[in-house]
Amino acid sequence: MDKDRVAGSAKQTKGSVKEAIGKITGDSKTQAEGAAEKTAGQMQNAVGGIKDTVHDATKPR
Repeated sequence: MDKDRVAGSAKQTKGSVKEAIGKITGDSKTQAEGAAEKTAGQMQNAVGGIKDTVHDATKPR
């Protein structure tokens, strides 16, 4: 598993929590920051998935 997938998943989770806290407290800035962080984590996770796929495809059998 690529390190980007791990870091992306962590960032995605942190963003989800931050977004939820923003919703609960009515803080639109925190909510928006959380949503942006969650999206960035999803993208980083996707990049890690692509790296894993490329690595697996080029691995000698």
